[in-house]
Amino acid sequence: MPFVVVSGLSGSGKSTVLRTLEDAGFFITDNLPPELWGAMHDLVEARGLDRVAISTDARTRHFLDALEASYMRLSRRREDLRVLFLEANADVLLKRYNFTRREHPLGENLMLDFARERDLLAPLRAIADTVIDTTDLSAKDLGNRVLQLFRLEQDFHLRLMSFGFKHAPPRDVDMILDVRSLPNPYYDPALRPKTGLDAEVAAYAFAGQDSETFYAELRDFVRVAAERARATGRHGYTVGIGCTGGQHRSVAVTARLAGDLKDLNVDVMDHRDMKVGEHG
Repeated sequence: MPFVVVSGLSGSGKSTVLRTLEDAGFFITDNLPPELWGAMHDLVEARGLDRVAISTDARTRHFLDALEASYMRLSRRREDLRVLFLEANADVLLKRYNFTRREHPLGENLMLDFARERDLLAPLRAIADTVIDTTDLSAKDLGNRVLQLFRLEQDFHLRLMSFGFKHAPPRDVDMILDVRSLPNPYYDPALRPKTGLDAEVAAYAFAGQDSETFYAELRDFVRVAAERARATGRHGYTVGIGCTGGQHRSVAVTARLAGDLKDLNVDVMDHRDMKVGEHG
């Protein structure tokens, strides 16, 4: 994963890019002078962090004289060093500033500030691997562009957890589904000590057309919910599937969902109560 330097004109979308990268698991440092790039690289490397993005722009103007030397030193150590530069036309930047009512870091006349800033950041633009003109891009479009640029769009994961309602629903999930309407293997003495990972337990839970119809509707609902979460830019969505004790039905449904929805990069987080469940 590349070590990313984000720069660009004020109002061109740097905050959106940094938020997008942070949501994708990057460690973010904003407003870092070039002379500190190498020190930051050493620090995060020592901590084993492999997703790192730093921002350098007009706010660090007093330190930009060290840009070329700092870039050359770091590029020799990181072949995957990437510099992303953002820009937009002056009219759009002016509209964005009028909307947010922020003060430009150069702090004089906005239109003059934009021109001065372009000149100030020209060396950063010159070393950029990628320049994105955000004039016609919404924040969502820019975020998607960044995900595609760094091949992060596949980082979405659907996380599944089985549990038993009698042990309390989990609190750290996005959605809870109740599968207690499925046939309960607990009431078959031969199946009671088994779990939903056993084929005969799963066959019992899904026996009959009503059970199959229920499962199909539940599966389709989970897919829609997860895909809508991914469309909003999220990188993960967690679903808790509960039966009474967390031993049979919820485990069987979770395992089947993991197979049927594997295109959503499914992680089975845990069969939380499988070992302690007593009532399916």
